[in-house]
Amino acid sequence: MRIGLLTEGGYPYVSGDARLWCDRLVRGLARHEFRVYALSRSLRQEDEGWMPLPPQVTRVRTAPLWTAVDDGAAHGRDLHGRRARRRFTGAYADLARAVCEGGAAEGRASRSRGACANGCAEDGVNGCTGDCASARPSGRTGDYGDDRQADRFGNALYALADLAREEGGLGSALRSEGALRVWERACRTPGTVRTAHGARVGELLAVARHVERALRPLSLDWYEDAELGAVDLCHATAGGSAALPALLARHFSGVPLLVTEYGVPLRTHYLATADAPPAVRALLASFHGRLAAEVYRRAARITPGNAHVRRWQEHCGADRAKLRTVYPGMEASRFAEVVADVADAAEWAGSAERAERAERAERAEPAETSAPRRSEPGGAARRAAGAAATTGGTFEREAFEREAFKREAAEREAAEREAFEREAFEREAAEREAAERESAAHESASGAGDTLVWVGRVEPAKDLVSLLHAFAEVRAHVPTARLRIVGTAAGAEGRAYLEHCEHLAARLFPDDGHEDTRPCGDRPVSFEEAGAPDAPDLAAVYAAGAVVVLSSVVEGFPVSLVEAMFCGRATVSTDVGAVVEVIGGTGLVVPPREPAALARACVALLRDPARRRRLGEAARARALELFTVEQNVMAFDGLYLDVVSHSPRRRVLVDDRGAPLPFGTPAEARLPGNWTGPRRPLRRAPLWASDTTTPPAAPAQRPEPVGEGVAR
Repeated sequence: MRIGLLTEGGYPYVSGDARLWCDRLVRGLARHEFRVYALSRSLRQEDEGWMPLPPQVTRVRTAPLWTAVDDGAAHGRDLHGRRARRRFTGAYADLARAVCEGGAAEGRASRSRGACANGCAEDGVNGCTGDCASARPSGRTGDYGDDRQADRFGNALYALADLAREEGGLGSALRSEGALRVWERACRTPGTVRTAHGARVGELLAVARHVERALRPLSLDWYEDAELGAVDLCHATAGGSAALPALLARHFSGVPLLVTEYGVPLRTHYLATADAPPAVRALLASFHGRLAAEVYRRAARITPGNAHVRRWQEHCGADRAKLRTVYPGMEASRFAEVVADVADAAEWAGSAERAERAERAERAEPAETSAPRRSEPGGAARRAAGAAATTGGTFEREAFEREAFKREAAEREAAEREAFEREAFEREAAEREAAERESAAHESASGAGDTLVWVGRVEPAKDLVSLLHAFAEVRAHVPTARLRIVGTAAGAEGRAYLEHCEHLAARLFPDDGHEDTRPCGDRPVSFEEAGAPDAPDLAAVYAAGAVVVLSSVVEGFPVSLVEAMFCGRATVSTDVGAVVEVIGGTGLVVPPREPAALARACVALLRDPARRRRLGEAARARALELFTVEQNVMAFDGLYLDVVSHSPRRRVLVDDRGAPLPFGTPAEARLPGNWTGPRRPLRRAPLWASDTTTPPAAPAQRPEPVGEGVAR
């Protein structure tokens, strides 16, 4: 079948989100044909180029989201004329009113959930971001599923797309003064969220700019009959702006839509606008919620990456009958070699230990048995017979013989029972000793010792400060423990946070200051940059640790935990995001922002090598079952077939007289276009969108931005 794959800030670019799993999906489904429609997020991302594309990718179209470009030249005219302006004002006013009234509903719902006790980003309108255990979205359908407001928002969205399709110049209209006036009138309408009534001009400008950026894909021609209108299925790899062309292809051409989300735009907005004014935060939260609800309502299937994302989707109005959880696929082969090396070394060490123990047993003298000495067979009977002979009575002699035989049987049974219990006790002790020796040999072979490992992106959400304080308590109980922090700072904020953590480590562990010249393996705490020329491979980093730690306060899908599970490592993590779902009982979980609980869990595993090994083996088995590339590709292959079988494309062919032509559209027909209606001229693509199947050889001249700066 022919698949339209829509991405934002990722595939086919070499950097960005979700590029790896998209590439593995496309390569794993070689029997399908893929058309890729990609939205870029920065000029730097475009200049870095594309990943190598497999032959099943037959078409690639790209467009930037990082700059606003005047698209009036695409049709030779701007949005001029009273009729066109009236259409725009009416449609945009409906969209703004739906957003403002939706913000009021969401504000009431958030206040009813109450404040979060864990210190998550919150305010009086939108509440907790939902990452902590006490304030996650409930399983009920959210307030964005209101039919009246959902219909108003959806109709306004399609009216704007139809206006851009026929008139062009939508981008200029969204940035015009008229758009700002629409927001001013909508915020003064009764029923609007309370914080938006007093919104200032600067705050409304921020809202208008954000909405204009999110709606830029409406000006593209990707959903025309010769593009997404000709595919069998649209697969949007993210919600929000990336799903807009697929949503329009579904509306105008009836193409079924599959939406995959490993993160939720509404949650991303909550985290990104924590410091924004209340009016901006409330209105943008309502806009993202309305857009997500419309995408979920029109989608044939929705595939969240984990239960945490699934709860957010249900909160935004997603129908539970459409939801199918598909875990992201990760490459497990790069961890297999390290696991095999450690297992072989541990097996060799264990075999040597067992051979040495057997040799000592052979040289040792046989131990004397402590079982009671058995009576000579028949001895008791003869003694009883002699005693009976003195009495001279036959009856008494027979009674004595019976009693003697009973006592002898009881003595024999007691001796056998004692010997069996002694052998069982010795066997259990030997097995326990062997398990402890093999666990120690396994740790010695892997070089783990008492090392804790943290891997990830260095930023405040990872809460390395709590991890360092917890490690100080770990050192008080396990003086030989060490902590390796391997990661890369995320931007200027991440670099400042990394420097703060280094100074904190120097204060908590004075012998580990900046002037310390000891190797990293000899320091209590070491900071290593992932991807550096002298940095070891991640698989070797995981294998060199006894326990892998995750201390985040905000987390989506914990990739580092899955990688540690592939390496057979025991884990200690905080209960945020999808952590509990991922580890599934194969690791220890503690509340976030509690260094004492984190320290106790780490000490418990460091002192119990056998338990660490059991948890690591169970974790690896779970990861190989749920999080491999193979299971991800097979799941989407089945979903493609399921969606197309339940939502087939039906094109009616007619003969010269206008009557339906039976069997005119066989299954192998691949002819795009509207065959029954009048053909209109093909729409020219905006100048800021590209149409190519090969990556650019050099950075091309970029369009000049309109109304905003360009950030690399």
